[in-house]
Amino acid sequence: MFGLQARKVPIAEAREKALATLELVGLMQSLDKHPHELSGGMKQRVAIARALAVEPSVLFMDEPFAALDAFTRLHMQDELLRIWSEKKPTVVFVTHDLDEAIALGQKIVLMAPNPGRIQKIMDVKLPHPRERTDSNFAVFRRELFEEFHLVHQQAAGEAEYSI
Repeated sequence: MFGLQARKVPIAEAREKALATLELVGLMQSLDKHPHELSGGMKQRVAIARALAVEPSVLFMDEPFAALDAFTRLHMQDELLRIWSEKKPTVVFVTHDLDEAIALGQKIVLMAPNPGRIQKIMDVKLPHPRERTDSNFAVFRRELFEEFHLVHQQAAGEAEYSI
């Protein structure tokens, strides 16, 4: 409720929105739990709920699932897609996991270092839900890996020339 109260939302309305957002992320059964009683995935869902409660038009997420185990990470990716399909905010999602980028993204922006810049923007034209074992997913992954390697080769070459 903190973000809502900071926006001067009346307490009753803030509580209603907070509860609705907890329901959206599937945490109503954990309403009375303390932070130390929550799993890593549950803490991530709390963070998402906190961000969504204020109804942002853009949701910035920087490596939100990086610290999670593989199964929780996949579950949270599915949860994010479910929430996105309901609320439709614009999501800017930063990840170093190329499969995660393909599974979640509509556009993938490859960044190049030194200096940081956009190297390439790729549209992901695979329908949702995306099956990671699908041949079309594999074809796109291969294209993305080829682009990704080009970015790193060029960055390494630029570093050599700047010495």
